[in-house]
Amino acid sequence: MAVDRLYWSPDSANLVVRMALHELDVAYEAVLVDRPAGALRRRDYLELNPQGLLPVLVAAGQDAPLFETGAILLYLAEREGGLAPAEPAARGRFLKWLFFLSNTLHADLRIQFYAERYTAEPAAVPALRAAVRRRIDEHLVLIDRAIAESDGTWLLGEMLSVLDLYLAACVRWAQLYPPGEALLADTIRPLAALGGLLEALAGRPAIVSACAKEGIEGALFLDPTPPRPLG
Repeated sequence: MAVDRLYWSPDSANLVVRMALHELDVAYEAVLVDRPAGALRRRDYLELNPQGLLPVLVAAGQDAPLFETGAILLYLAEREGGLAPAEPAARGRFLKWLFFLSNTLHADLRIQFYAERYTAEPAAVPALRAAVRRRIDEHLVLIDRAIAESDGTWLLGEMLSVLDLYLAACVRWAQLYPPGEALLADTIRPLAALGGLLEALAGRPAIVSACAKEGIEGALFLDPTPPRPLG
């Protein structure tokens, strides 16, 4: 029987999709992509995602690969009928935050991680990182307020959704990358609603299982450690 096929590398954006697959209890095949060896730039991988980025999901029974984290999450939630609301009012709130996480928070994190790719002047990298860091801090304060106002543990209140998985992974990465210049956990701890969400998510068996598949153990989302080496 055909199953979904997830292309992955440890602690890359595929982590979000893997967490969703585990929470939705979806069978899948994991295909390791050797990023250090340049596998993202090989012709066979570029046929899956011409951007040379992760994640890629080839859905069961389909030939066309899916890429873009937010798009894959939306596809899985709609296909499986879980981790996303169906009611129109809640649906609007869901889409608003999904696009915010994808187009704003995650996009700014990429600039923070790879600032040298966004300027032709090496001397401008520190200033660029500092400016983006301020934006990321502001994004997290905004999200913390939204969680507090939702009257529940999650971004949508009492309903766990793919938003929470995406958010937690972004907060994790913000504290790890780039090494030596990452966000300190002390910046996040005063954000009580966000901290509560991260703690609750880290206690879910499906999330622990998904993270373990990528070599991620111990503290998952608050003051995390890098994944252990594979093998």
